[in-house]
Amino acid sequence: MRSGDVAFRCNCRTVEPHPLVCGPYRVPFLLNLPGAAGADRVSGELYAVSARGLARLDELEGTERGHYERLPIRVEPTAEDGGGEEIIACGGGVEAYFAEKSYAIEMWERCGKRGYWVYGEKEARGYVKRKDRPQDLSFLEQIEQFVSSSSSSDDDEF
Repeated sequence: MRSGDVAFRCNCRTVEPHPLVCGPYRVPFLLNLPGAAGADRVSGELYAVSARGLARLDELEGTERGHYERLPIRVEPTAEDGGGEEIIACGGGVEAYFAEKSYAIEMWERCGKRGYWVYGEKEARGYVKRKDRPQDLSFLEQIEQFVSSSSSSDDDEF
């Protein structure tokens, strides 16, 4: 990402609970299942991103390949950033990358309908970088294998 294409705005959390889970190789997936039982209000960082930066992020997140989809989301600042009032960004609102709807419910079920409120250091433990994952399978094939497998307590092998 080029300098000037992105600027940190604030720490925030979702207004509604959303499932946040770890999929294959501890990759985080925000699921567009607002209010799902077992979901939490998810905390994260809000950035302003240029059109050029957004195009690059869409490419990295695989929006054209069915990995993630960029959709509107309602957020508010966390207590350390003023808290309480919903953020309405200029020029179109706030958006997030959600797991593609074609596998979101399966992912939620595979994760035991339990999620996280943040993807932090603890949750990312065991994350496998893209270059270190099997190269003979597409990311969607890796997701398919993950949702088809039995869940285990640590899922480190995926």
